[in-house]
Amino acid sequence: MKGLPKVELHLHLEGAAPPAFIRGLAREKGIDIGGIFTEDGSYRFTDFWDFLKVYEAACTTLTGPEEFQRLTLAVLEESAASGVVYSECFLSPDFCGGGDLAAWREYLHAIEEAAEEAERAMDITLRGIVTPIRHFGPEKARQVAICAAETAGRFITGFGIGGDEKVGALKDFAWSFDCAREAGLRLTAHAGEWNGPDEVRAAVRDLGVERVGHGVRAIEDLALVDELAEKGVVLECCPGSNVALGIYPSFRAHPIAELDRRGVKVTINTDDPPFFHTTMAREYDDLHSAFDWDEGQFRRLAAGALDAAFCDADTKTRIAKLLET
Repeated sequence: MKGLPKVELHLHLEGAAPPAFIRGLAREKGIDIGGIFTEDGSYRFTDFWDFLKVYEAACTTLTGPEEFQRLTLAVLEESAASGVVYSECFLSPDFCGGGDLAAWREYLHAIEEAAEEAERAMDITLRGIVTPIRHFGPEKARQVAICAAETAGRFITGFGIGGDEKVGALKDFAWSFDCAREAGLRLTAHAGEWNGPDEVRAAVRDLGVERVGHGVRAIEDLALVDELAEKGVVLECCPGSNVALGIYPSFRAHPIAELDRRGVKVTINTDDPPFFHTTMAREYDDLHSAFDWDEGQFRRLAAGALDAAFCDADTKTRIAKLLET
């Protein structure tokens, strides 16, 4: 499975930081980030909400554009090693300049430079989805949306929302999504990971998204499943993440296969891979073991993911050729 060309649509840049990379930055800067690592060097957390705290602690080492340039290269190297040829990652101006537009432009320039270098050296293409943090509140999200709108273009192609799904309501962020939509950005939203089907319904109906991050709890409402299939809403499924966080007890119990069988467009993603001890290649292996999916199934899902990608037509044409290899 490692050799199959892959497309990933749901990846958090900071959450994909290898633990050794964050430990190295902390040493360089003399930053005490507390006991966020296990004895074997992995990230240490107990549940999703503890994971958010560890995530934000790790981000305190990323203090400038140079660190994000190095981070982007490190993350893309890991993705390319797993066969990923196209990736979209979530970027938050909250972590890249605190929502200040001028600072965000500097961070973004550094990230884009790294992406271009990786594309030349590793044949992997990256695009960015600007993402406010839900538990930081709607007002902070407005600042992030303005950053997204002002830098929309070839690299920044999408807008979404992440963070703690149990804080606030998605409709509270409608202004930010409207702002991004008017700037020509494509829309996605984390929903239906910790909250149930109604959260997925809110993402589609209140925010008008075309993709939903996770979205797997939709399976608990078959009328919603039918609606997603009819509207062509794409789910950015992250099975390894869901299993690691205890949403489902195993890959076999994960609803991705049933959602696919019922006509919902599903994609395969890693979310925050080092936190959940996964890679895209491992996701493929575990899905193969759980559902006996063959190469043809994986190639079909990769082509579907590319079709749902937020990049331009020329980029899709170029990546489609790589998927045929």
